[in-house]
Amino acid sequence: MALAHHPEHQPVELDLAALEGALRGRIILPADAEYEEARHVHNLAVEKHPLAIIQAADTADVALVVDVARETGLDLAIRGGGHSLAGYGTVDGGLVLDLSQMRGLHIDPERRLAWAQPGITAGEYSAAAAAHGLATPFGDAPSVGVAGLTLGGGIGWLVRKYGLTIDALVSAEVVTADGRVVTASADENPDLFWAIRGGGGNFGVITRFVFRLYPVGMVVGGALFLPPTREALAALVPTAKAAPAELTTIAFLMPIMPAPFIPEPLVGQPALVIMYVWCGELDQADAALAPFRALAEPLADLSMPMPYPGIYEFTKQASAPSREIVRSMFLDELDDEVVDTMLARVATMPATGSITQIRVISGAMGETDTSATAFSHRERQVLLALITPFTEGDDAPIDWTKAYFEELRPKALGVYSNFLEAEGNARIREAYPTGTFERLREVKRSWDPGNLFRLNQNIPPAAPARVVQA
Repeated sequence: MALAHHPEHQPVELDLAALEGALRGRIILPADAEYEEARHVHNLAVEKHPLAIIQAADTADVALVVDVARETGLDLAIRGGGHSLAGYGTVDGGLVLDLSQMRGLHIDPERRLAWAQPGITAGEYSAAAAAHGLATPFGDAPSVGVAGLTLGGGIGWLVRKYGLTIDALVSAEVVTADGRVVTASADENPDLFWAIRGGGGNFGVITRFVFRLYPVGMVVGGALFLPPTREALAALVPTAKAAPAELTTIAFLMPIMPAPFIPEPLVGQPALVIMYVWCGELDQADAALAPFRALAEPLADLSMPMPYPGIYEFTKQASAPSREIVRSMFLDELDDEVVDTMLARVATMPATGSITQIRVISGAMGETDTSATAFSHRERQVLLALITPFTEGDDAPIDWTKAYFEELRPKALGVYSNFLEAEGNARIREAYPTGTFERLREVKRSWDPGNLFRLNQNIPPAAPARVVQA
């Protein structure tokens, strides 16, 4: 037995044994050997101790846990892949609904559709789709869960050719705050469908996604290492925007890591590392990459044909749980002030190292009307993220990153919700401009008026309409 405090009633007795008996999945409790590992999330700086971690087996389990959380008033954390920067996949004293065991995936290559449960990762899905020469645009690391990635928008290696992950979303099965199971699509519950495409986990628990698949066979992928000169940084965004839509780049201003193709004297030296995926005709890749190679004399140049999921080999280190601070923003350019700030910061980098990530995101992402989904920054050209590892008790890298961010912040044009830590309500408002935010509040009022789904980049429900007496 465990006591749960309901905000409007006396404490409610939660019978965990009875709950476990009703589940097809399982419950992990603090006394269990697996608890210590299970309570942790990808962000190692987040230390929480849930009352129980419930590994759901199916949609019925999810609905049951939602009902229990609603009736008891316990905080409910939803965990998909667990990569939430803010660590919202866990909670102190509440319930964790862990979807990692719901890993079903069905691919229909004829119809170019895929049905995916929320426990599947981007790497697993992409590998299965690649067997048919197909892909859905997901993020850049293989261990990221498709659920959280999709709900925030989904920016990755195919964004310039095929857009955001949400642009490939056809429908979703949703467990709502009142425990119902509904479908959200363009034809069924379109307000909910609009909101889950960018509005995060505010509106329900997704138990099945239906995605479009696009033709992506062999690609050319790799990394180009350039000296971090002022000229190269200043020309990076115009060069990437001018490239064919088949080429998506993610650039990193960072110290060079050891690798077999890196000369030993270069290890630890700062570089502008441009990683890329070319998903057009293979014999046209060199022409598309030539303008980048002309930005400066390359320090190293690794380029090769590969199946599309092969690019995840370049980012698999991001799959390891880590302790790091992240600050991010949208920009439209790297102007002289931004370039000056970046170069100055590289010269004072903390001993733990740091990455300034520069994603040029023009192309197909901007071809969908801004009002069509809750992701409302489609006109933006650049996603900039500052990522700095730190060790427990050492605040210097944290302070350095926050100062770096504040120097750049006057240039910010909003923020991507999936790249937000727990940074406060004002930053959430930056993710959702006024019209979008107010519309999301109305949808929230319709689907979760009690704000059961609040452990996220939270959208509070709109206040009930006032009744005017005649």
